[in-house]
Amino acid sequence: MAHLRLVFGDQLTHELASLRDAQPNDVILMVEVLEEGRFVPHHKQKIALILSAMRHFAQDLRDRGLRVDYVRLDDRANTQSFEGEIGRALKRHKLKRLICTWPGEWRVLELLHRLHDDGLCEVVILDDERFEMKRDRFAAWVGGKKSLRMEYFYRDLRRSTGVLMEGDEPVGGQWNFDHDNRKPIPLKKRTPAIARFDPDAITREVIALVDRTYPDHIGSLDKFGWGVTRKDALAALKDFINNRLPEFGEYQDAMRAGSPFMFHSVLAPYLNLGLLTGREVCLAAQKAWEKKHAPLNAVEGFIRQILGWREYVRALYWHFMPEYQRSNALGAHRDLPDFYWTGETDMRCVAQVVDDTKRYAYSHHIQRLMITGNFALLAGLDPAQVEDWYLAVYADAFEWVELPNTHGMALFADGGLMASKPYAASGAYIHRMSHFCGDCHYDPKIKLGEGACPFNYLYWNFLIQNATHLARNPRLAMPYKNLEKMDKKHQSDIMAQAKDFLDHLPTKSKK
Repeated sequence: MAHLRLVFGDQLTHELASLRDAQPNDVILMVEVLEEGRFVPHHKQKIALILSAMRHFAQDLRDRGLRVDYVRLDDRANTQSFEGEIGRALKRHKLKRLICTWPGEWRVLELLHRLHDDGLCEVVILDDERFEMKRDRFAAWVGGKKSLRMEYFYRDLRRSTGVLMEGDEPVGGQWNFDHDNRKPIPLKKRTPAIARFDPDAITREVIALVDRTYPDHIGSLDKFGWGVTRKDALAALKDFINNRLPEFGEYQDAMRAGSPFMFHSVLAPYLNLGLLTGREVCLAAQKAWEKKHAPLNAVEGFIRQILGWREYVRALYWHFMPEYQRSNALGAHRDLPDFYWTGETDMRCVAQVVDDTKRYAYSHHIQRLMITGNFALLAGLDPAQVEDWYLAVYADAFEWVELPNTHGMALFADGGLMASKPYAASGAYIHRMSHFCGDCHYDPKIKLGEGACPFNYLYWNFLIQNATHLARNPRLAMPYKNLEKMDKKHQSDIMAQAKDFLDHLPTKSKK
């Protein structure tokens, strides 16, 4: 009996559960649909990356003798929705059973359930075996906990996978080397280039299509250099291991204007598309340590991002959705400012990060957390608007990974379920960990008044405004003690300058 096997654009791996037992008479369905590029205004490079990678993967499937039904974005009969194209394919091939692998977004899972419940076809949804943590195992780990901490989750996965383990103990005698990984980068320290790939004929065709179809979306395709095949992704992995992993650890929290990639891997787009697996990436990093090519603090710090955070946020997403995204613990409702799209602001750190984002559909995780995320937290920006922005602008952003990182870690909108404290910081942190402040209109050393860095007074205003929620947090004990030492007049001046700044944020543009 033949089946229709649906492969989504972030499932581009031959080891996919729904492809594993595919037969020659089965039909592999892959579709490009307009609505997927528009439900948030995705970066042009992100759309081009996904569509080109899909087309290359479809050709690879054909070369392996599988029967592929590929619907292109500009096909005249395209209904431009998953539901419509699944329905058309079932009729076209006279099939009654749809097999797919667990999707990356709650709304798509709901769509699949709706197809089944409405009787359009039988829908079989298989677990995504690219991930180590299964949903039932995570549910057991959560138990009745009121708060969750990634560190203990990570240790559990280290034990079960054996990654960086010597028997029951972590290599090096400790689980975490964070204290070695928080150095600012010297001004003259060179940062290596990342692997970039020249667009081939398929990619050039996709780039032209995206420019025509999504002309008003953020970003330019002139700088497109993403890999779009498994071969490219493996080359990018090798480039990171050889050229950036050894110094990744020390400088993973550092930021510098004009160096958007620093020593980061820039592998998340390939991991999240399926061109690489988390397991092989972790093992490649471990092998580099075993060969003494990279120090343990760098290797452990990188593996923690993959085996720790990446697995953790996915498990959390699927355990707590859809209620999770509706929480707004700090009652933040301010509209997203225009400069998140344009980069037009006198805050040089924000302008630089947004400019890099527009150019490359990428910004490394500390810039996302401690610049754009930190500002959103301090300014009380509406979580849903901030989350839509992060989902739209980054090449690696799929909802299962983007939403928890933004909602829980950057915005503390879940009230501390995911993070033990808000990642709030003043201009002093940005000045210490970056080179953004030197040519800025504002001075990070000025706390209040003319020329003061907005991050300074917004930080203290944030603590004042959210004291009811945060004052008893043990990790914020010191800043709240310092706040208590401020006289009421100084606090009033802080709130007044913060209110004036926030009231004048431009919020007209939505693209």
